[in-house]
Amino acid sequence: MTSLPRAPRDEAQGRVRQYVITMSIRMVCFLLMFFVQPIGWWTWVFGIAAAVLPYIAVVFANAGDDSVVTTVESPRIGIEAASGADQQTPPAHDVITLSETAPTVHGAESRP
Repeated sequence: MTSLPRAPRDEAQGRVRQYVITMSIRMVCFLLMFFVQPIGWWTWVFGIAAAVLPYIAVVFANAGDDSVVTTVESPRIGIEAASGADQQTPPAHDVITLSETAPTVHGAESRP
């Protein structure tokens, strides 16, 4: 149970894969622009796609997963849900909760 985003390595591999697919489509459009005969409106569509796809590929490759919102999930919720499901047996592990408090200075009241 975690709310961590994708690993950077996995995210980079996904972006590279998406870039390669987009640039492959561009190459197909570029080749079709020259080899599809007779020249017509589709030739212009292939030419525009071959010109615009590099920009789109770079923008999407650099975008990453920053737009994906991740929420923080407390592990305590999963532990409480699991312990609430079966009340008969005590939990196998103790839960240690740490919290920070302001340090107190002992004997500061007695100083002049």
